[in-house]
Amino acid sequence: MSEFFWMFWIYSSALLILLANGFFLYQLCWPFAELRKGRGWKVLLFLTFTGSSGMVIWIGDPNLLYTLPVYFLLFLLCTKGDLVGRLAMCVIFFCLEMSVCALLDSYMQMLNDYGLFDLYDIATRLARPLIFGALWLLLRRRFPAEQVRLSRRLWQVVLGLAAMPLCALIAVVLLTFQKYESAAVNTLALNQGLVVLPFVLITSVVLLAAVRILADHERLERACQLAGLREVYYQSLRQQEQQVRTLRHDLRNHLTVIRGLLESGETQNAIGYLDQMAGSPVFRGTKRLCENEAANAVLSAKADKLAHGFGIPGMREIAERYGGTLEAGAQDGVFELLVCLPLEPAPGP
Repeated sequence: MSEFFWMFWIYSSALLILLANGFFLYQLCWPFAELRKGRGWKVLLFLTFTGSSGMVIWIGDPNLLYTLPVYFLLFLLCTKGDLVGRLAMCVIFFCLEMSVCALLDSYMQMLNDYGLFDLYDIATRLARPLIFGALWLLLRRRFPAEQVRLSRRLWQVVLGLAAMPLCALIAVVLLTFQKYESAAVNTLALNQGLVVLPFVLITSVVLLAAVRILADHERLERACQLAGLREVYYQSLRQQEQQVRTLRHDLRNHLTVIRGLLESGETQNAIGYLDQMAGSPVFRGTKRLCENEAANAVLSAKADKLAHGFGIPGMREIAERYGGTLEAGAQDGVFELLVCLPLEPAPGP
């Protein structure tokens, strides 16, 4: 009975250690990878981290090759969003996790050399949650306030940078399979790993920090663009309000002029004067190019500049040229064309 309880305690402790590994890695991952909706996907990602963190990775052993495709497949299944971004984060976390496992399993072998087999197993298992927990405590205060969002171009840069530690990890772990056939190769492989594996771990942590910094930069850039659109919108509102005030101020004079023209029998001149007043932007109102008020104000201002400031055909002709229409939900091509054009005409030659 005592032997049963002893084995139960050993296996329970090993399971708790693995769950602690999965918890710390999951907490590190969720700010950087958008998870699929549903508790099942979150549990699957947690189990992926839990199981992979228990893999024994020795320098010169093919376990890394067996772990890599399963890890990538499960990680991509549990996450959503930009494929390049998901792949980049998968590479970063794989390098971080496997470098820790390879360091512990390969360089604590000296305990086996002294016959301390049980101590080797316990030490390598306990050291994993200590390292992952320390990384989580170190980085959690620097986590982004919201889910990381990067453009496809920046994700491609991050993926290219993440490929370097991955290649280094594969080279030092998988390409030294002959270490067991020669003492010289064994020594060389261990010396290489002692330099490369800490580099892989540090690079993975630095890449996580770099992603956070890039996400903050993107957030500030979007805020500046939104502030610019709001400023244009408010300027448009102020301009329209000023036009209304001017029209109200001059409305009595306009009515006096029209009455004088009618009393003198100049009907055509009165009609022309009325047509001129009807063409005022105040009477026309703001063009409805889309449903968003701020974007509609920006597009209307651009349309007026296109039609009057540049001498270019009206918006409808431009929309037809790009295969769109000037209705709610206007074509993206037309919207991008208008937003990119300056509000003021460029100086002529």
